[in-house]
Amino acid sequence: MLITKANSEPFAIITTHMLESFFGSQIIYGEKIGFIGLGKLGMPCAEAIRKKGFHVAGYDIEDKRSDLVEIRESIEDLCRDRDIVFVATPTPHEEGYDGSEPTSQKEVKDFNYDSVKKVLTKCNRHMGLTQSLVLISTVLPGTIRRELAPLVTNVKLLYNPYLIAMGTVAEDMISPEMIMIGTKKGVYETATKAQQLESFYLQVCDNMPRIEFGTWEEIEAMKIFYNTFISNKIALVNMIQDVAHKLGHMDVDKVTQAMAKSTKRIVSSAYMKAGMGDGGTCHPRDNIALRWLAKDLGLGYDMFESIMTAREKQAETMAKAILEHGKAVWFSSDTYKPGTELIDGSYSLLVQHYVKKHGGTLANGFDTPVQVIVRVHESDDFTADDKTIIFDPWRSYPKANNVIYYGKYNEVLGETNK
Repeated sequence: MLITKANSEPFAIITTHMLESFFGSQIIYGEKIGFIGLGKLGMPCAEAIRKKGFHVAGYDIEDKRSDLVEIRESIEDLCRDRDIVFVATPTPHEEGYDGSEPTSQKEVKDFNYDSVKKVLTKCNRHMGLTQSLVLISTVLPGTIRRELAPLVTNVKLLYNPYLIAMGTVAEDMISPEMIMIGTKKGVYETATKAQQLESFYLQVCDNMPRIEFGTWEEIEAMKIFYNTFISNKIALVNMIQDVAHKLGHMDVDKVTQAMAKSTKRIVSSAYMKAGMGDGGTCHPRDNIALRWLAKDLGLGYDMFESIMTAREKQAETMAKAILEHGKAVWFSSDTYKPGTELIDGSYSLLVQHYVKKHGGTLANGFDTPVQVIVRVHESDDFTADDKTIIFDPWRSYPKANNVIYYGKYNEVLGETNK
């Protein structure tokens, strides 16, 4: 929705649809938009933005044609008069790494960033502080700060990956589930360029999407783990399909539809806060038993081995992080969850195992002085003197100089609490 004013008339509220109907393809917005990379992502997005009334110019190394987007001859020519330049250059894997043939036994590799680096370097040469350079290409967490940001010194660099599906790129672009905008310092940075980008999307989008601001790393992670979360869901339901095929007397759809209707814990925000790992009388033992079933049915793969291995490695990583702050450690609880005395499958006990393995001791505060208190459950409440470190995996204990928020970036110190 756009608010405009004509002569001395009162403000009129006019929808984008009304403007499109009246002006057709006429330019109605002042910001000039550029797109570098007019492939399967860039061109549909550029044309969708042009239909919303923005002047859009584009560049691609290959010959491109469009009735809506002005094609420029070079990156230099594109950058000279654009307010916002989007970089949609591919970050491909090598041939044979797209998943259309087996890759599980191949050497693991990062994306190839050569093309993106060349484009960013050229953009930096021909852009200035009054402009915004917006990368939308998919990269792994840590890539921008480590490899790309050092190439961009003359213009503000933002990261703004899209959550789109091939075949519905334009539709997904103007009606997104969410918009992600990453800057160097994230929410702790008052970034006028990020606000400008937010304003741009509010004019482009047909819906009112939620907008997530974060550091480059946070937005990199949101994008790629969003995709892999979907991959994990698909792999799990397809395993249920394999079990149905091998076992018989079982309809995969009946099982998966029952799960899809479970909005309390499965299709919900439940368990989406990182903290102490999975435990209890059911989950670990069920995963262990399913490993046997996968082998017994001859599926040829074992998702649950990976789950249990990850659980143990995560516990060990946490134990090492705890020991960075002291060797005498007290855990606020041994139980697997609050409100019970059960210790079956206790993640706290698993972390304690690794604390001892790596040279720590379990202190009780009586015979042995405590150096680190681990807050096992988010509801656990206790006090400690300012010389005792409180290690909080839930990141919700009242702030104090002696509190370590595991996995949370410390905006004051400029470091991550590990």
